[in-house]
Amino acid sequence: MQVRYQDIARWIEAQIQQRVWQVGERIPSVREMSRLQRVSPMTVMRAYEQLEADGWVEARPRSGFFVRPHYNQLAEHVLARPQADSQWLSTHQDVFDVISASHQGTRYPFGSAFPDPQLFPMQALGRAMARVLRQSSHPDHFTILPPGDTGLRRLIAQRYLRQGIKVGIDEIIITNGAIEALSLSLAALTQPGDKVIIEAPAFYGVLQTLERLQLEPVAVSVDPSSGIDINALEHALISHQVSACWLMSNFHNPTGASIPDDDRPRVVSLLASHQVPLIEDDVYGELYFTPSRPMPLKAYDAQGGVLHCGSFSKQLAPGFRVGWVAAGCYAMQIEKRQSVSSLAVGAPNQLAIADYLKQGGYDAHLRRLRETLSTRQNQVVTQLKAILPASASVSEPKGGYFLWVTLDKNIDTRDLFQALRPFGVTIAPGALFATDGRFNHCFRLNLSIDGKVTRELEHNDAECDGLNQIATALSSLLAASPVPVK
Repeated sequence: MQVRYQDIARWIEAQIQQRVWQVGERIPSVREMSRLQRVSPMTVMRAYEQLEADGWVEARPRSGFFVRPHYNQLAEHVLARPQADSQWLSTHQDVFDVISASHQGTRYPFGSAFPDPQLFPMQALGRAMARVLRQSSHPDHFTILPPGDTGLRRLIAQRYLRQGIKVGIDEIIITNGAIEALSLSLAALTQPGDKVIIEAPAFYGVLQTLERLQLEPVAVSVDPSSGIDINALEHALISHQVSACWLMSNFHNPTGASIPDDDRPRVVSLLASHQVPLIEDDVYGELYFTPSRPMPLKAYDAQGGVLHCGSFSKQLAPGFRVGWVAAGCYAMQIEKRQSVSSLAVGAPNQLAIADYLKQGGYDAHLRRLRETLSTRQNQVVTQLKAILPASASVSEPKGGYFLWVTLDKNIDTRDLFQALRPFGVTIAPGALFATDGRFNHCFRLNLSIDGKVTRELEHNDAECDGLNQIATALSSLLAASPVPVK
């Protein structure tokens, strides 16, 4: 029969195997473990001696017990994946592959959806967070329930007013990034089985959200140059009974397209005439390269049918995960849904961003960021046009940080993705952005590459240039491919 000290020894052994304690780390002291396990120090000491005899830990005089290197060199602990019949898991396995590959020491993460963190004012944000932590000594300061921090919501409302858009503080709900704002909005407007108009190609987060909420997509084509096909949008509204519409108004992910200014009032009035609420995904709106910010669709909303979703993640603080939705008459529904799902957004993050905005440097940062992204886009587009096949096309958005590359239809860019992985290069294959394979010959490229890559572009060093790696891998695939399908 196993006695108590052996139970403790086996428990600690399991923790070491799962890497709760890494090699060289000190495990809890005898006194601390005695208190945690509610046993005598002698029992814990016997457990530690057993672990030492088995080779899991070593005793260091006057220091305690430490995990030994030998037994920590185990295969990385991987949780077993449950088997499921979900079509979503098989359809979107590519999404998981690209996301994981882009965060595994990749030198050129062109496939990432996240902007280069070196472009953001991290030191200023750090100072803002430090001020917040120093000033917020009362526990209530770190319990900010929905709809979010009043000060931050007021600052967001003021930014709307500067664009000539009247949005009340009570309409604004702070969310865990834009994806929660979008998901909560969609959940508030639909029931399982409903139809929702989306773009094609569509940001894979849209496809995942629709699958999770058991909604049926009605896809409307987006042209990288001219934006959404409004005639197709009208046809979809006539042909289907839809409950909501989810559109990216500015610098669409993945194509970079924007809805032309003249078409924006028509889009809003068309949806309003069919009594279809619009979820406007405008997370890239501040990243324009033109003289002025394009007006959101929300600016043309006279009936309160547009739920405008934004985020600080794409232009200020990716890791803070602070977004919002200006939900109009749907605000209370969304607030209630958030209260029973994620409960709230981290209070320090909300307060730190509010502090940073009040310091007055946000617009200056945005100007520098837009200038940098515009310069990088010109560099990358110029090089891609020089090194890709003549049949390839590259979008040239007026903002954001994504390019959409279209290749011959005999190329599956999932093969290109796999060919690039050994060289530390990723792209986002077109298969991520539709479930029917229609964009398999395309890929999305993140141009917000780091300074090292930019310098390499300037030197045009083919051996260490990620873009040239793409061209080389593509040439190999083309040489092995059949004649393009016309």
